Amino acid sequence: MTHKVHPKSFRIRDMASWDSRGYYGKKPHKYLEEDFRIREFLQKIIGKFSVEKIEIERIADRINIIITTARPGLIIGRGGEGIELLKKQLDKVLLPIKGKKSPTGKREVKLEIREIKNPLGSASLVAQSIAQQIEKRMPFRKVLKQSLEKIMSVKGVEGCRLEVAGRLNGSEIARTEWLRKGRMPRQTIRADIDYSQGTARCTYGAIGIKVWIYKGEKFD
Repeated sequence: MTHKVHPKSFRIRDMASWDSRGYYGKKPHKYLEEDFRIREFLQKIIGKFSVEKIEIERIADRINIIITTARPGLIIGRGGEGIELLKKQLDKVLLPIKGKKSPTGKREVKLEIREIKNPLGSASLVAQSIAQQIEKRMPFRKVLKQSLEKIMSVKGVEGCRLEVAGRLNGSEIARTEWLRKGRMPRQTIRADIDYSQGTARCTYGAIGIKVWIYKGEKFD
């Protein structure tokens, strides 16, 4: 039996970093649960605006939330109205804390929006795009081939692998189909591989989507 490892956790020390980081005090389980609630809330509100990832940094009584997206204008809004509204809504999600630095039990929330210049180089955004096309009942093979060609045309991308699994095109028996082009050294730790997975919710069931994008090797 093969042992499958998540590409990011495999490289968490040398190539990648945690999405939640900072000072979590003596009760990290409560703040990790809070991180989960923050991500779940933001995905419901702004998940449709091509959000790649949500990073959370904790510094004493302050929380920095970094949102990486391909459409920052829709999140920021006119004159920053969208950011201010998100901050007010996040106050209801955050757990109250007690301490000398925050007698009111409130913490400062800072939102930072980062733009992705090329969405085709992001595995998360590619998975979202494939899911949206499959949900519109487009043939999965056509979607995979078109996505693969677009990804390989991006500068710096040396290899790509796309995989879908489930009742493809509404068939009675579930199966797995995949396409690959270029190099994909998944067992090399110094290989810069962007990985993500998504789900397409169709009338005949859920279709799982996995995307690997290889961007060369990185050396210290």
